[in-house]
Amino acid sequence: MGTRKPEDIRTVALLSHGGAGKTSLAEAMLFDAGLTTRMGKVEDKNTVSDFDNEEHKRQISISTSLLTIPYRGSTVYVLDTPGFSDFQGEQICALRVVDSAVIVVSGVHGIEVQTQRGWEGAEEQGIPVAFFVSKMDREHADYDKVVGELKESFSDRVAPLFVPIGQEASFKGLVDVLSGKAYTYKGDGSKAFSEGPVPQELEDVVSSLRDSLVERIVEADDELMMRYLDGEEIKYEELVPALRKAIRQRLVFPVIPGSSTLNVGVLQLMDLLVDAMPSPVEMSPRKVLAADGTEKELAPDPSGPFYALCFKVMVDPYVGKLSFIRVFSGRTTADQGVFNVNRGEEERVSAFRLMRGKEGEDVKEVVVGDIVAIPKLEKAQVGDTLSSKGQSLKFPPITFPKPVYSVAVTPKSRADEDKLGNAIHKMLDEDKTLSFVKNPETGDSVLSGMGDLHIDIVLSKIKDRYKVDLETRTPKVPYREAIKKSAKAQGKYKKQTGGRGQYGDVWFELTPGERGSGIVFLDRIVGGVVPKNFIPAAEKGLREAAAKGVLAGYPAVDFVCALYDGSYHDVDSSEMAFKIAASMAFKKAFMDASPVLLEPIMNVEVTVPEECLGDVMGDFNGRRGRIMGIDSNGKLQVVKAQCPLAEMFRYAIILRSMTSGRGSFTMEFSHYEETPAEIAKKVIAAAAAERKEEEE
Repeated sequence: MGTRKPEDIRTVALLSHGGAGKTSLAEAMLFDAGLTTRMGKVEDKNTVSDFDNEEHKRQISISTSLLTIPYRGSTVYVLDTPGFSDFQGEQICALRVVDSAVIVVSGVHGIEVQTQRGWEGAEEQGIPVAFFVSKMDREHADYDKVVGELKESFSDRVAPLFVPIGQEASFKGLVDVLSGKAYTYKGDGSKAFSEGPVPQELEDVVSSLRDSLVERIVEADDELMMRYLDGEEIKYEELVPALRKAIRQRLVFPVIPGSSTLNVGVLQLMDLLVDAMPSPVEMSPRKVLAADGTEKELAPDPSGPFYALCFKVMVDPYVGKLSFIRVFSGRTTADQGVFNVNRGEEERVSAFRLMRGKEGEDVKEVVVGDIVAIPKLEKAQVGDTLSSKGQSLKFPPITFPKPVYSVAVTPKSRADEDKLGNAIHKMLDEDKTLSFVKNPETGDSVLSGMGDLHIDIVLSKIKDRYKVDLETRTPKVPYREAIKKSAKAQGKYKKQTGGRGQYGDVWFELTPGERGSGIVFLDRIVGGVVPKNFIPAAEKGLREAAAKGVLAGYPAVDFVCALYDGSYHDVDSSEMAFKIAASMAFKKAFMDASPVLLEPIMNVEVTVPEECLGDVMGDFNGRRGRIMGIDSNGKLQVVKAQCPLAEMFRYAIILRSMTSGRGSFTMEFSHYEETPAEIAKKVIAAAAAERKEEEE
C-alpha cells in the first residue's frame, strides 16, 4: 500500500458497553472489505481484533485493537476498544486520536453504563458520532425503543438514517430513510443484498422520519433552510452533501440498525463512514502546548511540520515493543527517524506498520491522519509527542482515571522477587491506568487498577510473559493515630555503665491539632534547662516515635507538641539520650491524651441503572457509608457517597454482582475520621498479635 491521501483517510473508534458487539462488527467490516474470507467469532477465539491469550481465555476485549481497512478508495482506521469499565483507559486513549466514533448499542439492552461513557468521551473530544444498533435479529430487540432512549439520554439530534425491515427473528434488512431504498439481505452472513422500494407497511414510518431528518439536515445549510421554510421540496441530490455537513458539525447523530453476525447493515455503516465522516484535513486544529506552557493550535496540514501522538504501547512476546501513533500534522519517512519532544531524545525508526490486529504491513512513509505502529521504539511512552528534530510543541497529556481496586502483592520466591521490578516496569509502560507503590506506612507493595478483572489479567500477563508468580491479599488500611485531649509527660533517660553515661530529660505537652495539620513542634524552653544544641535531637526523637505510632504502629498525626521543661548533665547528656527521652515522653503523653485511631474516608461516585439504585444505596449503609447526593444522567443514576477505605477494597466485585456488570465507580481520598471504637479495638488487637508473632 502506497502513501495514503489525507482526504481519503477516516479514523473511527468503536465504542460500547461490554457484550454489545463491537468485535463482531469489526469482523463483519473486515469481511465486507474483502480482507477476510470468513467472519471470526469471539466464542471461537478466531477474531482478528481479539488476539491476546487473555482475550481468548475470557472472551472479551481487554485492549484496543487497530484495524486498517481499505474500502472504496479510502483507508479507514478502526480502533476496536474494550467495553468493560476495567479497561476504560484504552477507550480514553483511542478517543484522543480519532476523528469520529461509532457507538454500538445493543438492540436488546439499550443504553448501558459504558455506552454513556463512550458518548461522554466523544462529546469531550467534539467528534461526530454515529450509532449502530446491533443484535436486531435477537429476541426482545426493539429499535424504536433504543432510538427513543438515545434521544432522551444523549441528544434530540439523534436521527434514524435507516429503519429495520422486520425485527427479532424476522429481521432481514433496512430502509434508507433519505433515499427510500430498501436493502434486503439473504441472511446467510454474506454481504449480498437486493435493492427495492420501501415495504408498504413501513411507508408511513419512513415518510415521517424523513420529514424530521430533513429538518435537521437543512440546519447545516442556510440556503437550503430558507428554501425549506418557504415550503420548497429539497431534492435528494442536495440533501446528501448537506447531510455530510450536518454529521460533521454534530447537528445530526445518525442511527443504523443491523446485525453483525448476520452481516446486515454493516455495508451501509461503512458507506456512511467513507461518505459522511470527516477526513483528517477537515478537522479543527488540535490544541498543543509550547515550551513555556502557553496553548497554541496545530493545523492538520500535510505540508506542515511532522507531529504525532503516541497513544498506545503494546509488548508482544515475539515482536517486542510496538508504539502506536496518530499523525496530526505533516508527513515523514522511516529513514528520518523521530524526535521525542517529551524525552528530548531522537530514535531510529525501522518502519511504520499498518496494523490489522496482530498482523502488520510495513510502509516507509506516513502522512497526517495515519494511525500506525512503530516497532522497537524504546523511549516512547503513552502520551508522548513525536516530531522532527527542532520542534518543541507538545500535545496535552492524556488524563486517566484513578485506580479503584488494589491488592498487596508478594513474590512467591526469591527468583520472582528479583524479576518483579522489570515485569512491573513493563506493565506500567503498557497500561497507564495501573499503579504500583510501596506503602512506607504499611510495608505493602500495592498494585492498583480499575477493577478485579483488570488486576487478574495483569497478574496473569506477568506470570505468562515474565515468569513471575505473585501471591495477593487485601492491602492493609493506612490508619493514623491521633489524640482527643491535652496531656503532659516526662521522658527521662538515664544510663550509667561505668565511664561516661547517658542522660536526657524532657517534659512534653501534647495538644490536639486541626485534622490534616500534621505535627507541630514548639520550643518553650526558658533559662536553658535544655541546651539549644539538644532541642533538635528531642524533636527528631519525637517525630521518629510518632512515625511508628503508639496504639497500633500507625503514624501519629495532627497534634502540637510543646517542649517546656527538662534537665541535662554537663558530661553525660548527648543527642542520642535526648532522642530516647523524647520518645519516652511522647509515648506516655500520647497514651494519657485519649488516643484514637483514624481511618481514611473516600469520596465514591457510583453510576448505575435506575433499577439498581436501591440495592446500591442499601449496600452503602451496610458499609458505614454516607450518601451525599444522587444525580440523574439520562436513565442512569449517579450516587455520590463517602465511605471508609476499609469497606471498599472488594467493592468492584460487589458492584459487578449487584448490577450484573452494568455499574461502575470512581473513588478518591477525601479525609481522615475517627474509627468506631469496636473496629479500632480489632485493629489494635490484630497489630499487637502481628508484633508478637514477629518477635517470636
